[in-house]
Amino acid sequence: MKHDTDILIAGGGLNGPALALALASAGLSVTLVDAAPARERATEAFDGRAYALAVASQKLLAAIGIWDGLSEQAQPMMEVKASDGHAGEGAAPFFLHFDARELDQAPVGYMLEDRFLYRAFIDAMEASDRITLLHETQVTGQRIEPGGVVVSLSDGRELCAKLLVGADGRRSGVAERAGITREGWDYGQTALVAAIAHEKPHHGIAHQFFMPTGPLAILPLKGNRSSIVWSETNENARTIAALDDEDFLAVLRPRFGDFLGEIELAGPRFSYPLNLTLAKSYVAPRIALVGDAAHGVHPIAGQGLNLGLRDVAALGEILVEAQRRGEDIGALDVLERYQGWRRFDSTSLALGMDTVNKLFSNDNPLLRAGRDLGMGIVQAMPGLRRGFMRQAAGLSGPLPRLLQGRAL
Repeated sequence: MKHDTDILIAGGGLNGPALALALASAGLSVTLVDAAPARERATEAFDGRAYALAVASQKLLAAIGIWDGLSEQAQPMMEVKASDGHAGEGAAPFFLHFDARELDQAPVGYMLEDRFLYRAFIDAMEASDRITLLHETQVTGQRIEPGGVVVSLSDGRELCAKLLVGADGRRSGVAERAGITREGWDYGQTALVAAIAHEKPHHGIAHQFFMPTGPLAILPLKGNRSSIVWSETNENARTIAALDDEDFLAVLRPRFGDFLGEIELAGPRFSYPLNLTLAKSYVAPRIALVGDAAHGVHPIAGQGLNLGLRDVAALGEILVEAQRRGEDIGALDVLERYQGWRRFDSTSLALGMDTVNKLFSNDNPLLRAGRDLGMGIVQAMPGLRRGFMRQAAGLSGPLPRLLQGRAL
C-alpha cells in the first residue's frame, strides 16, 4: 500500500503537536489534522489559560527543541502547599508542603500560558519539512486496510497512513470509530478558570485549598498574577458563572483569602464540566490514543497535560524503535507495547485523583480528621514526601527518553 504519510494525528491541541515534533525529529513523516483555524490560540492577548508543567514535561519540551524559546515566559513553581479551607475563613495552616529544595533538581514544576506553548508548537511544526499541517479540517472517517489506515477528511480527501493517532479529546471520534468504548462518571462539579492579579508577590508558591464543595488551586504566573482553577458543585458554578466580574470576585475573595493582598481579574473567565473518562483500550489495529482521548481526569493535581505528554513520550519511543528495527509501526503487537507501558500508570493516577477529590470535597468531620492525619504523616516523613514529589514531577518509574530530556 502506498502511504501519504507515516503517521496521521487527529487533534491539534497540545499532545498532537508534541507527538508530531517528536516523531518528525526521528525521521518519520507526520500529517496533523486540526479543526481549529491556524494560529487561533497563538495571539498576543493574555486570556489567563495556563498549564502546570511537571519537571519531566519540561524535559520533553527541551528534547523536542522548543523549551529554549519558552523558558523566559515560564514561571517556576518553587513550593506547593495544600490545606483545608472554608469560605469566609480562608485556608487553614497547610498540612502538606512540597519544597523544591527537597528534590535533586529545582523547581517543583512550571506554569506556562497556553498562548506561548501553542505558538511554540505551531512555529516549530511550520519549520519542519516532515510535518504537514491541515487546519480547519476534521477526520470524518477511517477504515483499516492491509498495510495501512485510510482516513477520510472533511474537505473530501482521503489520506493513507501507517498509523492513525487520536489526540482528539474526551469525545474522541477516532476512538469511537475504532469501537473503543469508555468508562467513567460525572463529578457533579464544574471548573471555573480565570487569571487573577494580586497586590503581593506569590514567590513561586502554588496553593491547593480543599473546600467542602471542591478544590481551589491558585497557581503562580509571571508577575503578580496567578491562575485559578476553582471546582464547585454544578449548581453553585452555574450561579457564579452568571455573575458579573465584580460579583464573581465578591464570591471568590472569601475563598481565596487575603494572603496575596487585594485581587482583581486579569483576563476572561472560563468554565467546563468535570468528569472522569477512561478508554477501555488505548490501541486498536493501526490506532493509538493519547491524552484526553485515552484518559480525561480531574484537574485536582494539574496532571492532565502531563499525563498526555507521558503518553507522547512512550508512544514516540515505541514507534521510533519499531521503525528502526524494520517493524510495521501500525501493527497491533507494536502498539500493545505502548499500552502496556502507559495504561496502568495513567489509570492508577486518574483513580488516585478521583479518590482524593471525593475524600476532600466534603465537610464530614470524621473524614476531615482522618485525611488530615494521613497528610500529616506524609508531611512528617521526608522520604515518603519526596516520593510523592517525584511522582508529581513525573520523575518516578521507568521514564521514556523524552521525559529524561533526551532526543529519540
